[in-house]
Formats: sequence, structure tokens, C-alpha cells
Amino acid sequence: MSHGDETPTQPGTPAEPLLPRGAHAGDDEREPQTAVLNTVDGPDETAGEVPAATAVLDTTATDPVNLLLVTATDWLAQDPDPETRAELRVLIQQAQDRDPAAVADLHSRFDERLAFGTAGLRGEIAAGSNRMNRVLVSQAAAGLAAYLLAAAASSRPGSIPSVVIGYDGRRNSHVFATDTAAIMAGAGVRAVLLPRLLPTPVLAFAVRHLGASAGVMVTASHNPPNDNGYKVYLGDSDEGSQIVSPDDVAIAAQIQHVADTQLVTELPRAGYETAPESVVQAYVDATAAIGASPRAQVSVVYTALHGVGWDTTRRVLDAAGFALPTLVDAQIAPDSAFPTVAFPNPEEPGAMDLAYETAREVDAELIIANDPDADRLAIAIPDADAPEGYRRLSGNEVGAILGWRAAELAANAPGDGGADGTLACSIVSTPALKAVADAYGLRFADTLTGFKWVSRAPGLIFGFEEALGYLVNPGTVRDKDGISAAVALLSLVSELKADGLTLADHLDAFAEKFGYFASGQISVRVTDLTEIERVMARLRESPPAMIGTSRVDHIDDLSGGFNGLPPSDVLRIVLADGSRVMVRPSGTEPKLKVYLDTHSSVGSLAERRQAASDALAELDRGMRALIG
Repeated sequence: MSHGDETPTQPGTPAEPLLPRGAHAGDDEREPQTAVLNTVDGPDETAGEVPAATAVLDTTATDPVNLLLVTATDWLAQDPDPETRAELRVLIQQAQDRDPAAVADLHSRFDERLAFGTAGLRGEIAAGSNRMNRVLVSQAAAGLAAYLLAAAASSRPGSIPSVVIGYDGRRNSHVFATDTAAIMAGAGVRAVLLPRLLPTPVLAFAVRHLGASAGVMVTASHNPPNDNGYKVYLGDSDEGSQIVSPDDVAIAAQIQHVADTQLVTELPRAGYETAPESVVQAYVDATAAIGASPRAQVSVVYTALHGVGWDTTRRVLDAAGFALPTLVDAQIAPDSAFPTVAFPNPEEPGAMDLAYETAREVDAELIIANDPDADRLAIAIPDADAPEGYRRLSGNEVGAILGWRAAELAANAPGDGGADGTLACSIVSTPALKAVADAYGLRFADTLTGFKWVSRAPGLIFGFEEALGYLVNPGTVRDKDGISAAVALLSLVSELKADGLTLADHLDAFAEKFGYFASGQISVRVTDLTEIERVMARLRESPPAMIGTSRVDHIDDLSGGFNGLPPSDVLRIVLADGSRVMVRPSGTEPKLKVYLDTHSSVGSLAERRQAASDALAELDRGMRALIG
């Protein structure tokens, strides 16, 4: 894994012009941007550092360890990455000597294959079929290319499908992206690589802006530093949303076919196009237009959490007329090691400590944080009762007030028809958004978890999920977008400040108008995924009659589908007092997640807050006892 491959094009570097559809960079005098593969038999700069395997494998032997070694050696022969080859050679040699740890490690890497699903691929960077690496990514690229070519042949014979590819600042993101572009182009797909490392929302925008058949974003979002991932979007009738079933199954089948029948070293490669900077500028212009010209400037602290958000966010804020924020300098530049945080996720304890420290120094009115690929947004406001002097708002709080803003904009839109459109959120997000939709006569949709579902709600004007994801501009981006959400939120805070109010005041006004909604979450990280399966099975086989002191009214099991929702491994527990509990495995991390929601609309604001908070605490105690 050559870290030199990760050096991005610097801002201001001229990008190649976008070529006509069907053309490739190799068609003119420019040198094709085709990556060079080093096979196991070719030059290897690590050969002197890592001893070669000493034993000769008997490929006819049926000993389980020998069969495992054959599988690993076959993988080694097609791995173009010197770093993962070196890593795997050591393991093979140790396993040949029957080292138990090495054998167990190889089993972990090769007994299964990293599954491709609606979230694409995501996992630890290392050698093996159950890890993220250049072999797996190359197979994924070739499989996706085959799917796109077959779809084009079926729907528009003679047409050439296209794909736009983006990448963030994580380890190997650039090389995974260039491998994808070269292999896609080699297969006959028009491949366009974004000009440099950029946020995920820019890629989601580019799929629609360029009219691409598909998009690929190389990112693991807020996962641990050594993870990476591969998200897939579809254009045309899917309008740039992430894939859903049955497309994921069809793509996975093509990927498996490639893995079964072709060597990565033999996949054809070709030159690809590089998108011009005008694509990024188009995103900046569209996003800046979300907010009105600020009536009052707000003192803001911003952190990118070592991700790629700042450069694009800076351009958007400047274009929208907002004063630039004070930066958390230690976290502003992309750094794949994420050195100042345990997990680069603003929801994790400690992740925003440096932002709080900076905010105290400048007496900031607002903290804005993006996760590393800038598709999520975290907000914190001054709070004298909080130990840090600031309180991070939950995703449900931000989603509710942005939903209220969207409803107000719809109600005040020109025309005589009144408010129109759909507010949507995931089934694990707060019921507060439905209360907003009901009050304004808007449609409401609850979807399965993930923006691949939220973004597809018919007539969508705003969507969110509690995990800090918001979609405020569905006309241009069909995925969560932490930059456009920041503009919408900052525009709201500017209006409030001009009227002598704060965001805390606005949250109180929400509770007075719609009731007080309290939300909580229990997140249990496991090392063995079967622990999650056991908990889900126990809740289904022995459903609780009580949670704490509250009686269970009914339980909806979504595993077979429910009220038009596709099947999902989710339990929805509704209590007699109207409270709600959702239980599901995480789709991207080894966690069991439990979502708790309570509501009170009786009495004063203080009484509503107390009643909902007391009910939430009781639910939390009861569920922790249930799941062990």
C-alpha cells in the first residue's frame, strides 16, 4: 500500500477536462492513468524484508490447514499490493509451521468473504477475502462494471454506462479509487474520478450533476482508523440514492463471479477521466443557496475531526455570506490516523473535547462538527450546566428543528396550495418529526434505517436519521449531507440571533408547540457477533411483558416486513404509556443498538421535560436489565 498514492491533488491544480461520453484519457496524447500491478512473481520492494515461505504446499492434501494455506497462497498470487503481500507471506510461513495464532488469523481472513450489501463494503484494511484490500476492491469494481454493462444492454442497448468515483482521506482511499476507475474503464464503463479527496456529499451530488449511471465513494465514514469502505449509488431512476435490494444482490453475484473466474492481475485496465473542478464548484453554489443571506453573524467553532470537510465547507460558507468560523486547528487537516480521537465519530465520548476547549476560549455561540467524510453533522450549544460548558445536541433534536424549518419553508412557499411535501426519518428516529408533519398538514414517512431508504421517500422535502444524518436539499443530493445541513442550521441560528433568540430558546419553543420529546440510546459493542444474535433471539422467543415499571402494549417484529417496510432485523416495542423502544443490530459496526423515545405534552415546559425525562430513565433501566 503505497502511501504516496494517497497524496491528493492540491487545490488550484488544473484538472483534466471532462471528456465526451465514451472517450478515455488514453484516446489522446496524455498518458493513461493506469495503475501498475506488481504480481507476486514480479518486482517486489519488500522481498528482501520478508522471508519467503519455506514449505512446498501439497495442493492434493485434504488437511484443513493445508487447504487454508492453498487458499491464502492463491490469494497472494493475485495481490497487487506489496504491503498486504508481505503481511500475508509472514502469516503463511507461520501457519506452515502450525503456529496456532497464525492459523487462527488465516481462518479469520479467509473462512468468509466480506459481504457486499446495501451499505457496500466496509472492513479493516488487511490481506484476505474478509478484509478491505486491493484484491477485494478490484473484484468489486469488476463486478459492478459487469452489472452496469448488463443493465445498460437491457434498458438502453448500445449505450455506454458511466460511473463517477470519489474518495476521502482515509488510508488507501486514493489507491482504491484509482483501481476502481482503471478497472471500470477497462471493462468498457465510462469512468470519471473526482479531482481530489472530497466529502461524500460531493460524490452524491456528482452522480446527479453528471448524469452518471452509478457512483462509488471510497470511505468508511466515522469507523476506526484502519477501516475503509466502498459505497455504491445508482443514477437514472434511482436519482443518485444508495443501492437497495435487489440491486445489491445482483451486484454481489457479479462480484462473486469475478472472484470465482478471474484473477485480479488479469483484469483489463484503461485510462479514465478526471472530473473538472467545476463539478465541485457546482456543489458549492447549490449548497450555499440553501440559506438566506445572514441577518446576523454567529460566532462559530468548526472541526473536521481530521477529515475532508473543511475545504468544501469553507467555500460554501464564504459563498453563502457567513463569517468563517474559528477552527480546531489540531483536527482541521485530513489525517488518516485520526490522532486526537479514539474514534473519529462526533457521537463518541471525547471526540469533541478539543472543539469544546476552543469554543470556551473564544466564547462561541455554536459548535459545528463534521465527521471525517462530512456526511454527518454534530451541533453543540452553550450550556452552563454541562461540564464542558457546551452541550452536544442529539441527532433527534437537530433533526426535529431542521424538520420544523423545512415545514415553515413549505408553508410559506409561493402559491395558494399551502404546505406540500413529505418529511421522512428512519424508524429509530424520534416521533417528533411526525408531530411536525401532522401540525403542518405534510405527509410523513418512516423508513428503514439508512439514507438509502430515507432519500427515496416520495415528495421528500426533508429527511433525517438520529445518527447525525440530515438531508435538507433533496433536489440536488440524495444522501445525508453534513455540509448543507450546517448551512441550514447556521441560517436558522442567524435568524434567531437577529430576533434576539438562541438555539436553546428555539428548542424550548419546539417543546411548547409540539410537546417535549426525550430520546436515549443504549449501544453495546461486542467482539462476537453471535452475542447480538442471541439477544435478538431471546427477545423474540420470550417477549417482555414489562420494561421497568411500564407495561408493554405490543411488539412489532419487522423481520418479515411490516406495513410496507422491507424485512429487517428490528423489534419495535410499544408501551402502554406511548413510549417506544427499537432494538436492532448496527449495519456498519459490531454493536447492538437500542433506541428509547418518550413524550409529554401535559403541563408547563418544565413539567413536560421532567415527565419525559423520568420515563426515559425508567426505560433505560428496564432495557439494560433485559439485554444483560
